[in-house]
Amino acid sequence: MHINQIASEALQLNPKDRATLAMSIWESLEDPYISSQDVSDEEAIELAIERDKEIENGKVKAISHNELISRLRSNAN
Repeated sequence: MHINQIASEALQLNPKDRATLAMSIWESLEDPYISSQDVSDEEAIELAIERDKEIENGKVKAISHNELISRLRSNAN
């Protein structure tokens, strides 16, 4: 089944079922670099600060949520 078909079907669910499905999918995703269970709050804050510095100094370019979703969908095809 294609992702657009799945999305179309999922959007026909009632809000509670959509939220349950979304949470189930979200929880199934794993960080490719670090397991969130292995990161302390202090380490997470340090990582966030490091990422912010990378954006500020131009090392990486921030993208909007909509752009991220668009890229993910185009890569899934």
